[in-house]
Amino acid sequence: MDKFRFDISKLPTPCYLVDESLIEKNMQIMANIQDRTGCRILLAQKGFSMFYFYPLISKYLYGVTSSSLFEAKLGYEEMGKEVHIYAPAYKESEFDEIIKYCGHIVFNSFSQWEKFRPVIQKSGKNIECGIRINPEYSEIETDIYNPCFKNSRLGTTLANFNPDKLDGIDGLHFHTMCEQNSDTLWRTIQVVDEKFGQYLKHMKWVNFGGGHHITRPDYDIELLIKSIEFIRDKYNVTVYLEPGEAAALNTGYLVAQVLDIVSNGMSIAILDTSAACHMPDVLEMPYRPEIIGAGKPNEKQYTYRLGGPTCLAGDIIGDYSFDKPLNPGDKLIFCDMAHYSMVKNNTFNGINLPCIAVGKKSGDIEIIRTFKYDDFKGRLS
Repeated sequence: MDKFRFDISKLPTPCYLVDESLIEKNMQIMANIQDRTGCRILLAQKGFSMFYFYPLISKYLYGVTSSSLFEAKLGYEEMGKEVHIYAPAYKESEFDEIIKYCGHIVFNSFSQWEKFRPVIQKSGKNIECGIRINPEYSEIETDIYNPCFKNSRLGTTLANFNPDKLDGIDGLHFHTMCEQNSDTLWRTIQVVDEKFGQYLKHMKWVNFGGGHHITRPDYDIELLIKSIEFIRDKYNVTVYLEPGEAAALNTGYLVAQVLDIVSNGMSIAILDTSAACHMPDVLEMPYRPEIIGAGKPNEKQYTYRLGGPTCLAGDIIGDYSFDKPLNPGDKLIFCDMAHYSMVKNNTFNGINLPCIAVGKKSGDIEIIRTFKYDDFKGRLS
C-alpha cells in the first residue's frame, strides 16, 4: 500500500488514526452474513473498544461481548444493545453490577455456575446463561493465544462436563481460534458436534467465539455460512459469533515521527512511538507491521532498524527499507493498528499514549482524544 488518502502533515504524533469508511465496510460484510444466516454477531471489545464508533457499529451488529465488568459497562453505556460477558472466574464483589449490565453470562465451569446461579435468580432479571466448553481441539500454533493447549484453564472439557447441572443453562460457548479462516472453524465444529452434540440439542444458542478473520480479503465467507447453517439447522439454535479483530481489521494506522538517526552496525531510527507501549502485540506475537511506502530490509535502497524511545533494549519494531534516507521529522504510517493497540497500550517509562483520531469519509481528520500528564499520574498513587 503506497497511497494514503489523509493529509497527516499537521497531525500530532504519535497518533492512532482510524478510517470511518473502512470500519463501516467491515460492518457491512458482517451484516450480510447475519442477513443470510440469521446468526448474531457481537463486537468483542477486548479487540476493539473505540466507543466513538459504537453508534455506527450498532446499526449493523447485535451488541458487544465483554471480558470484564468495565467492558460490560462500556458496552451497556455506549452501544445499548445486547451485552454478553465471559470470564474465567467472576468476583463476588462485582457480580451484582455485572447482572445490571449483562443479558447473557457465560460461565467457565459448573462450580462458577452453581455459585452465582442463586444470585441471578434472586435478581429477577431474565438473564440467559451459558457454559464455555473446551473441545480440546485447536489449530493455533502459539500457546499464549491457544485456549485449548494442554492444561488450559479456559472452558470445561467433556470429561468435566456435568449434564445433571444444565437446568437453567441456555447455551454453550466455545472459543478455539485466533486470526484464522473458516476452514479451521469447519473442522472445529465437527469436533464440537461429536463431543457435545448430545447437549446442544437442549440449547437455545451456541456461541462460536472469536478469532474469525471474517473481513480478511481471502476469508472464505461461504464456508463460514455453511458452518453456521450446519449447527443452526441440526440443533435449531441461534448461532452467535464474537469477532473483535475482524471488526477493525485493516481500518487503522499509527502515525509516528522520526526523532533521531543513530548508527551501530546499521542505521537506526528512533521514533516517538514504542512497540512496548503503543503496539504491544509487535513484541508479544511477535510480528512486523507494514509501513506505507516501506519495504523489507534491503529491498529498497536505505535500510533502517526502527526503535522506540523507551529504555527497554528490545523496544524494536523491526527492520525496514525506504527509497530515500530517513531524517528527523519524517512521519511514518504503520498499518492495521486499530485492533489490539488502544486496548493494550500502556505508559511504561512515562511515555505518553498516542492521541486518537478519526479519518472521516470526507477525507478530513478529527482528533477525538489526547492524553496528558494527568492521565499518566492518575493510574498511579
